[in-house]
Amino acid sequence: MSGTIGALKDRRESLAHRLRPLVALARPYRWLTVATIASGMTHQLTKLAVAATGAWLVGQAVTGAAASDLTGALALLAALMAPLVAAPWLESYLAHLIAFRLLAGLRGRVYAALERLAPGYLLERRSGDLGATAIADVEQTEIFFAHTLSPLVVACTVPVAALAALTWFHPALAFVLMPSLAVLATIPSWLRERAAEQGDEVRGRLGEVNAEVVDTIQGMREVLSFGAAARQRARLAERERLLLRASVAHGRRSSLEASATDAVSIAGLLAVLVTAAILVVGGRLDPALYPVAVILAATTFSPVIAVTDVARDLNLVATAADRVQALLSQPAPVTDRAAVAPSGPVAPVVSFDAVRFRYAPALPDVLDAVTFTVREGETVALVGHSGAGKSTCAHLLLRLWDVTGGQITIGGHDLRDFPQEELRRLLTFVPQDVYLFNVPLRDNIRLGRHDATDAEVEAAARTAQAHDFISGLPDGYDTVTGEFGAQLSGGQRQRIAIARALLKDAPILIMDEAVSNLDATSEKELAKAMERARKGRTTLVIAHRLSTIRAADRIVALDHGRVAETGTHRALLAAGGVYTRLVRTQALERTAGDGGSGTC
Repeated sequence: MSGTIGALKDRRESLAHRLRPLVALARPYRWLTVATIASGMTHQLTKLAVAATGAWLVGQAVTGAAASDLTGALALLAALMAPLVAAPWLESYLAHLIAFRLLAGLRGRVYAALERLAPGYLLERRSGDLGATAIADVEQTEIFFAHTLSPLVVACTVPVAALAALTWFHPALAFVLMPSLAVLATIPSWLRERAAEQGDEVRGRLGEVNAEVVDTIQGMREVLSFGAAARQRARLAERERLLLRASVAHGRRSSLEASATDAVSIAGLLAVLVTAAILVVGGRLDPALYPVAVILAATTFSPVIAVTDVARDLNLVATAADRVQALLSQPAPVTDRAAVAPSGPVAPVVSFDAVRFRYAPALPDVLDAVTFTVREGETVALVGHSGAGKSTCAHLLLRLWDVTGGQITIGGHDLRDFPQEELRRLLTFVPQDVYLFNVPLRDNIRLGRHDATDAEVEAAARTAQAHDFISGLPDGYDTVTGEFGAQLSGGQRQRIAIARALLKDAPILIMDEAVSNLDATSEKELAKAMERARKGRTTLVIAHRLSTIRAADRIVALDHGRVAETGTHRALLAAGGVYTRLVRTQALERTAGDGGSGTC
């Protein structure tokens, strides 16, 4: 089970404390909440009055009262019908109105938190588990907003009214009923700690199942091609078995609480029934009030039982709230320290100055005193073996993380002197793994410039060598390619990503293996287009292909997180250092028949 859920299990706060953040969310809707509670109380008190009046009519009829004596009670019943029908409808409507508004706001906050925490926090959690937090856990809180707040207040007030009426009939009736009400109210606390553990486990196991399902769907091609379908089904079945076991244990405890609730309610009702009978026989209670006392006792339990029924699931709600709160309160890996960007024009000159970085305090440095500069309009290629720190340099320039030591500057200004939104306007990024959204291709290309015209979208696609294959699709630029762009080849997705970056037209371009999925012919065509696109832009290229590296103005070779050497392709080959060994060991130079496009 994930570390987050494990941490939640160690918590020993009361249920009320764990639900406090949800109560705080409802504060902006305090007047709607008051109206909801008032409707609920009106409903329950009206129901109590109707039941008592009906019982009084029965008692009067049994004791031989005249028909004229019943007129007032019948008129009262008629008058109570309207609020009896309207109050529960209004309570339900207002409670769900509050709940759905709060859920909508909570979903927005969860999305904003994911955006704020990306990418570091997202890399530590499985996407299915994050999906459960963003959707299922938020939805689980609807139980609290729509079915708990108002009934809880009603359950505390209606019994008081019923006990007052019974006391007026005879104090003994209230006296024998009070112990049952007290015990009934404490039932949810009997197994509170066990309920909390089970709630944590059920939500955690559900998150694991969701994560496993998402993994299976996203990796279905690999599962089938490697003949691993049976093993993956077995993994999913094991997750389902653990979820089933946790759910059954939760249901068993919940059923025990339900049985105890029924037993206590019946015992209280019997106590009132027997006591009232003794009082009637002894002449200390009007026989006509006997059915009224019994009905009042029975009705008194109704709102309390309703709350205890909901309370049995409140630990699931509390765990869901814990998971949501853990996400919302997670500190961001990067925060703005400046409200506005540096004044004046910012030259697109990128400098790494003795940059050090580690992903966590306990981990070793990934970058160690890395220093290099990319001048305005220059293209610099970062090369090195896997794990040398190339992609980390790109991620730090994008400020997905902050440096551990040293600084990165743009135009002489530390990255941290720019608000993140302003910084991202200066940069555009073409990643190695391209994500396309399940929207038309023209909207995928518009990701960085939502106001771009169709003509500008097409111009960017032409420059990225994507226009021809887009035009050949059934719906052209309106083609929806499915999640991840599944209907396109890797090279086609790469060219869409390049078109997306070109349309943004930022002065600094970062390309991380941007041509890794192109064949030699497509790469040559794209290289010509990119040569035109790079003019006037400061470009940092992370590339393994020799043709891409040769096209750069300079090469920075990284080795174990350090800058080993810097220079042109020819100069570095002549030096016989790290770059030369990199070329030789990974067979970068191919025969003329390969077109010189080997990989490193």
